[in-house]
Amino acid sequence: MNSAASSRAGSEPTSSDRAGSDRPIFDRRRYLRAVWFFARVFASFIWWDLVLRRVPLLSGVSRRSALPRWRRTARRFRRLALQMGGVMIKLGQFLSIRVDVLPPEVTGELAGLQDEVPAESLADMLKVIEAEFGRPAGQVFAWFSPLPEAAASLAQVHRARLPDNQEVVVKVQRPRIGMLVETDLAALRLAARWLKWYRPIARRADLDRMFAEFASTTRAELDFVAEGKNAEHFAADFADNPDIYIARVYWQYSTRCVLTLENVASIKITDYAAIEAAGISRAEVARRVYDTYLTQIFVNNFVHADPHPGNLFVRPLPWLEASGQQLGGTQSGGTPAAARTGRPFELIFVDFGMVAAIPQRLRAALREYIIGLGLQDGHRIVQAYVDAGILLPGADLKALEEVHDVLFRGLAGVHMGQLAEVAFAQAEIMIRQYRDLIYEMPVQFPTDVLFVGRAVAILSGLATSLDPEFDPWSATIPFAEKLAASEAAFDWRSGLGELGNLARLALQLPERVDRVIRKAERGELSTQTVLTPEVARTLRRLERGVDRLGWSVVAVGLLLAGALLRAHEGPGGVADWLLAGAGVSFVWSLTRR
Repeated sequence: MNSAASSRAGSEPTSSDRAGSDRPIFDRRRYLRAVWFFARVFASFIWWDLVLRRVPLLSGVSRRSALPRWRRTARRFRRLALQMGGVMIKLGQFLSIRVDVLPPEVTGELAGLQDEVPAESLADMLKVIEAEFGRPAGQVFAWFSPLPEAAASLAQVHRARLPDNQEVVVKVQRPRIGMLVETDLAALRLAARWLKWYRPIARRADLDRMFAEFASTTRAELDFVAEGKNAEHFAADFADNPDIYIARVYWQYSTRCVLTLENVASIKITDYAAIEAAGISRAEVARRVYDTYLTQIFVNNFVHADPHPGNLFVRPLPWLEASGQQLGGTQSGGTPAAARTGRPFELIFVDFGMVAAIPQRLRAALREYIIGLGLQDGHRIVQAYVDAGILLPGADLKALEEVHDVLFRGLAGVHMGQLAEVAFAQAEIMIRQYRDLIYEMPVQFPTDVLFVGRAVAILSGLATSLDPEFDPWSATIPFAEKLAASEAAFDWRSGLGELGNLARLALQLPERVDRVIRKAERGELSTQTVLTPEVARTLRRLERGVDRLGWSVVAVGLLLAGALLRAHEGPGGVADWLLAGAGVSFVWSLTRR
């Protein structure tokens, strides 16, 4: 099984998109609507941030209005996404987690964007099923509910029964969704090209990589075969844990555009009243769901990346009548079932269209980060950022280490139960003290890291809602300790490898020293000086200031010459050309970057 199935590009259109051709039909009207929106946003950026900000009397107005303008832009995009559906809703959700690139005014406005749109007609959904299986839906399923259980931007879900009367849920892609996805992605590709000319964003983000990650993730969600394999991968990871249940995939009733699963719907994890009425401990649910995700991240390296309440269920299990013990196995943390309180239950996961398969490079970086937190080692944490590809070229690593050291000093001696509150207070102090460094730092998180972070953030809030006394920090410590212990364990093979490397270096050392001495005697030694990022930024600002000043002097000279000639000789001729040149020079000086 391919553990990274969710990352496949899957760019070919669905069967419902084809019209005698292997290429999806392009919706030009939809494309122009999206492009027109992005063009207006980009024009606003140019006017407010590139032109008015360089006019002395208006620069303050431009800066003061920046955050409200960002918020209004995000609100307009939210309305557009709800009207258009498709990829636009996915884009809003994707941007809502890009806290590394966008201000909180944007991410906060988009955070509540739900992947829900009006349902397609039953006739259209049945046509998709017929196209996929080559026969009417009535011959595929014994019964198919006319009303959807859920409707999202890419697909919708219906209950159904198989010919053997097995209860199932059927996830069916919307008609023409492949065409809509490719149309929207084409508009976004053009918008990304435009934004590359907008330095405040381009210097902080690799827009080409960001678009490629988003396009790959979106196209992967159209591949239901990959989603089914993701579900089976997840089930295999937790096969020895009876507390976790994953729906069975019915492959004979599934295709790339139709996915048929066992119906496992039960108590929604946010239905607290129903959980309590079933006799289940909410605290136990909180602990189990958080432990399960830590196991996904640190042990299995395969994460269910969309843990919203509609994708998590709690199913009550019967009590054992003998000896009053409960049915069930052990938790991922190892607590025996008999020691638990409340009724036993299974935690059920559904919808594996969005998963994060953590690659080896990120596993090592994640391990280094957790160990660095435990040891309060700023250097180790910053190196983990570098290894994970989070820091773009030009980042001031020494300054970042200093920021972490300041944070650790502020957290020294803090009790675990107070850690979250104190950490937030320290973060506010750091933002005030290192505002320029944090704003200028070229940081960009890979999408899989963001998906994992988003999942943990959602789960922390969900677990705290289930159990107000739940402490995510304390729950994470055992996993961090295991990672640190495995790091400290001596591996004789790696030890021998390191000794071999040291021996080779020792044998090469005399020759290298002799080479350096010979170059020094011939006067061939050279040194290379690299400016720190802060000094380089200062020099760039100085260079731009001198450049703008030079063009301003040219503009003033042309203006005076044109005015004198016009006063002496009257309008027309050389005087008008000089005045026009003064205007062009002035505008050019304002737009120099």
